[in-house]
Amino acid sequence: MRRTLRRLLIAFATLLLATTSFSPPALAAGSLKATLVLTGNTGEYTVTNSGTAAVSNWAITFQLPSGVTATSGQHGTISQSGTSVTLTPAYYIATLQPGRSTYPYSPTFQLSSAAQPTQCRVDNANCDGSPDTPPSAPGNLRATVKTTTTVSLAWNASAAGSLPVAGYDVYKGTAVAASVTGTTATLSGLTANTSYTFTVKAKDTKGTASPASAPLTVTTNNPGDDTQPPTAPGNLRSTAADSGSVTLAWNASTDNTGVVAYDVYRGGSLAATVTTTTAKVSGLAPSTSYTFTVKARDAYDNASAASNTLTASTTDIVSGYARVGYFVQWGIYGRQFFVKNLQTSGAASKLTHLLYAFQNIDPVNLTCLSGVTKGTTANPQDPNQGDGAGDAEADYSRPMSAAQSVDGVGDTGWESLRGNFNQLKKLKAANPNLKVLVSLGGWTYSKYFSDVAATDASRKKFVSSCVDTWIKGNIAPYGGAGGPGTAAGIFDGIDIDWEWPGSPDGHPGNHWNANDKQNLTALLAEFRTQLDAYGTTTGKRYQLQAFTPADPGKVSGGWEVDKIFQYLDVANVQGYDFHGAGSDNSWEPNRTGHQGNLYADADDPYTTKFSVEAAIKAYTDKGVNPRKLTLGLAFYGRGWQGVAAGGKNGEWQSATGAAPGQFAEEAGTRGYSNLIASVPGCTIYHDTAAVATSCYTGNNGQWWTFDDAWSIAAKTAWLKSKGLLGVMAWEMSGDSGGTLMNAVDGGLK
Repeated sequence: MRRTLRRLLIAFATLLLATTSFSPPALAAGSLKATLVLTGNTGEYTVTNSGTAAVSNWAITFQLPSGVTATSGQHGTISQSGTSVTLTPAYYIATLQPGRSTYPYSPTFQLSSAAQPTQCRVDNANCDGSPDTPPSAPGNLRATVKTTTTVSLAWNASAAGSLPVAGYDVYKGTAVAASVTGTTATLSGLTANTSYTFTVKAKDTKGTASPASAPLTVTTNNPGDDTQPPTAPGNLRSTAADSGSVTLAWNASTDNTGVVAYDVYRGGSLAATVTTTTAKVSGLAPSTSYTFTVKARDAYDNASAASNTLTASTTDIVSGYARVGYFVQWGIYGRQFFVKNLQTSGAASKLTHLLYAFQNIDPVNLTCLSGVTKGTTANPQDPNQGDGAGDAEADYSRPMSAAQSVDGVGDTGWESLRGNFNQLKKLKAANPNLKVLVSLGGWTYSKYFSDVAATDASRKKFVSSCVDTWIKGNIAPYGGAGGPGTAAGIFDGIDIDWEWPGSPDGHPGNHWNANDKQNLTALLAEFRTQLDAYGTTTGKRYQLQAFTPADPGKVSGGWEVDKIFQYLDVANVQGYDFHGAGSDNSWEPNRTGHQGNLYADADDPYTTKFSVEAAIKAYTDKGVNPRKLTLGLAFYGRGWQGVAAGGKNGEWQSATGAAPGQFAEEAGTRGYSNLIASVPGCTIYHDTAAVATSCYTGNNGQWWTFDDAWSIAAKTAWLKSKGLLGVMAWEMSGDSGGTLMNAVDGGLK
């Protein structure tokens, strides 16, 4: 039901595309050399291309002593993580032709104190042109535990060569049996009473392998040597829990030959294997109960009886109530609503989650799309309206002035990250408890969800690309900004806004099929798996949310609500757009109707009588924990004109079409603040039975339906009585003065 608004005018998008230069891909590393001249605390790198082809999108990295910081100078920008520094050249020297150098525009940097940079790399090769050296061979390979079918190995870490050590390959004979990032590995599926020879090689960040370790020969145990199982673990208990994990502890088992491991089961599935009497079981859903047991195992793979059964629950993703708000990337244009406005209005300090809308799916590669600025077409009925569209200009290329910046510091235009993304980083710094998620899809960008969810291979490919692009931050270069890692740390998770799985009622041209319902569950499972896997490398849990429908028919047709919440942290349930005229008068242009009434209205003439209460019941009646649901609020109004008198001040009356909108191309829609200020003579009425707010200018005039402080007070009181997690608001630019967010905050205290 929600209509995603036009992002950019076609002419503006065409101009941006015409003025964007696209450079050829970089050659293999090795043709660039970087020479440093250090004068006091100022460094300058002159980079020369001695190869035979152009090199693009290069960067210089180097190390500084602890406590020394580098800042940007001329012709480039600096980013620093710990002692590691990356110098990204300005766009006008980012491509070096063969035989050319960066002089006289060589990038410079400033140091906080005198220091000599070390480990210099340019385009992932040594700055002086010398060949890379591999890591040293791992030392002291040894077996720490062996059973009839497994061998656990450990070794001493390798010394880095030209590049840091990224991981280790464990060989069983001549074949790679495991690849790990640490200095231990357990190999399973071995044959009992059999001799195996193992070696280990280190590999650096370019994949260059070290010499092999000394070989180690190990013989697995003979199960006939011991048939006595350990005693059962005792007193299984939960010692801690958060929104994604439960920590367990138990009393040790005993065994005649010694206990070597404990297997932790979640329900009937193996969740973890540990060698101590504690375990943290991760990858769980918030606000969910789980059942655990533990079995001990000895070196001959004799398993004990199960421990006592323990039921433990994860916590909610927030303490108290969630306050989720959408920020639309295109709001910086006609609306002139910037990330900064969230800070100055006080909304940011009241929000728990900000959902950045929207990112698209590449129609050719079926991957997450970045690095393009292409507007949608003017015709909302165009089935190809959103194909290949995106707004990298707003996302991370457009410089923000000091007046538009969260911290009052404007962009120079040379930064590798500008636009909304840089402002989101600043907003998070000012509000450390705020979680920001990237939202995929929306009304216009949902066309290819059915395709990416269709098979295991397509799901893995799509999710991997989304994690790489939006969580790891490897956004495509655009307009001198972007590139590997430049958006890392901005997004704390992903929001899925598929409108609508298993239904033809989405945007014209959307792909859908009868298997969407099951495929959506599998897609959410893949997102949870890959987000958790990446989280193990960062020590962070990434959230997974979804925008879900109010229509009970769409819920039953597209959402396996008995399964999805083992992967989904929260569903933001649509609580608006029950009725509306539509910007092109294609929806319900000839009759007014509430867009977000709490209760069904007895005067509603439609067969399906939508309400917030019915929308939430579509989930809770199927057993969904209310603490997994937020209630959607409309921070905007939907309006009609030519509305006849009668009914209850224009409710459910005949109309001639959509009322004039806030923008010419958006008839029938106005942000709340604009509506209150710009529709003269619109008298506000409160339907106390349905709990719905409207305003009416009189006979044959305009009638608008929206949320206000009164309806929000009633809805927040209701959701608290039902035990819901909180509210979601579409979208924050509609409440530019902060009136509605203040009402939300007051209602949820």
